[in-house]
Amino acid sequence: MFTLLRDLRRLRRDIGLIRPDRGRSLAIRHVDAGSCNGCDHELTLTSSPAYDLQHLGLGIVASPRHADVLLVTGAITTRMQGPLLTAYAAMPQPRLVAALGDCALGIGLLGDPTEVVGPLDAVLGVDLRIPGCPPTPDTIAAALLTLIDNPPAVIPQR
Repeated sequence: MFTLLRDLRRLRRDIGLIRPDRGRSLAIRHVDAGSCNGCDHELTLTSSPAYDLQHLGLGIVASPRHADVLLVTGAITTRMQGPLLTAYAAMPQPRLVAALGDCALGIGLLGDPTEVVGPLDAVLGVDLRIPGCPPTPDTIAAALLTLIDNPPAVIPQR
């Protein structure tokens, strides 16, 4: 295992993939609130060696209690509205909310209108919007890195 890590470190150095000088990191809690899983698959690719968001200071965490950002995919269904609000309430202040994909943004929603609350904006305030159906891993990585590179001047208290 250590040999593989050493080889990966050498490869990163050889191709010029050095760690950028970022003063902080962000922990992300992902919630699928009713998506087709297209955005989820693209989000998973951002942790592959080609993008390696952990290397850049972004990591997916299992508990909202450890998260700085709530990343939501899919249109908010009536059954996921409660768990989504519970996850948001469990996050420590300051907290950010990111909408990933067109469904979370309310663009082209499909489904029974009685089962869909609507876009994420209808439930929580959104600090970062990542459009696309599904957005590419490049788009996701670039958008999430803006939260580290250019954090909001004032993080809204909800």
